[in-house]
Amino acid sequence: MNIILRYLADLLLRLLRSIDLPLLAALLALMGIGLATLYSASNESSRMLATQGTYFGIGLGMLWLVSRIPAHVLKQLTPPIYVASLLPLVLVLFVGSGKYGNHWINLGVFNFQPSELAKLTLPMMLAWHLDRNRLPPALSVLPMALLIIALPVGLILLQKDLGTAVLVLGSGVFVLFLAGLSWWWFAVAGTVGISGFSLAMFAPIAWFSFLRPYQQDRILTFRDPENDPMGAGWNILQSKIAIGGGGLTGKGWTEGTQSHLDYLPEHTTDFVFSVLSEEFGWLGVALVLALYLAVVGRCLWIAKESRDGYSRLLAGALGLSLFAYVLVNGAMVSGLLPVVGVPMPLLSRGGTSSIILLASFGVVMALGARRAVHR
Repeated sequence: MNIILRYLADLLLRLLRSIDLPLLAALLALMGIGLATLYSASNESSRMLATQGTYFGIGLGMLWLVSRIPAHVLKQLTPPIYVASLLPLVLVLFVGSGKYGNHWINLGVFNFQPSELAKLTLPMMLAWHLDRNRLPPALSVLPMALLIIALPVGLILLQKDLGTAVLVLGSGVFVLFLAGLSWWWFAVAGTVGISGFSLAMFAPIAWFSFLRPYQQDRILTFRDPENDPMGAGWNILQSKIAIGGGGLTGKGWTEGTQSHLDYLPEHTTDFVFSVLSEEFGWLGVALVLALYLAVVGRCLWIAKESRDGYSRLLAGALGLSLFAYVLVNGAMVSGLLPVVGVPMPLLSRGGTSSIILLASFGVVMALGARRAVHR
């Protein structure tokens, strides 16, 4: 019996050798809270719980498989993986479907969202490109870096998915930031971006030429949601009511009124964080934010301890990207940013996003395993 137990223990250790346990623990806690919140938000639907649980299971399997790939192999495979990820971004323009554009490809079993894959492959490719040259990057390196960013971002914009395009762009910006690019470049880019947004809001030509009706509604609602409380402003007003109604400790699990009475729209996707706030209150929100920070902090620690530029840039960028997703969704549901259709990681319902996100942390663990081997 002791021999069998020792064998099983040794087998388990070998299987988990590439797994970063602190990172995995934080991810499992977030997934558990996400499943509990979705169960309540979906009016206690066992089917949704099983479906999302299946996605998480597939994602964890991907995490484990990717974590066991040696980091140098990941680096070698990066260019073909990046090119391959562009193909579905082109395909979805012709065969895709979606409420506001061509976002998903129907695979029969589930809908695949190609733009989610770009959140991982773009920082991988950009880290690969920058690591081939001396850091901080020279000006001669930037044109190719910008092209690497522009290809997936441009294809996603053609899908009419501005929110995801901004987040994918952000993942590339994080790589450039970690590579040591001068602050002046970010200052100039930020000024141009803010100026462009202001132009779209206030210049009639840009307003009607470049923004679609639903995007115009989102900007107008952001400026004054109470101007149309029963129409365009309904979503954000009900979200604020749900967040404020939670108080310190919340109304209790499955006791939220905004989602159960169907006042809160998209309560299993974009606004699931509002459901969490209403049912678990400020304490529940603080716990979830602490878990997100633990994940981000662990990724940054792995990046700091990495011995090569590729691992350092990629691990850090993936961690900062998660921070950006949480920040954008949290600001969106509380009215600090326009509604852009960005889900809350591991809390919102979604197959592709959950699987790709967990696979990206498998990449981080693979990079961390290389760090451990080199010590």
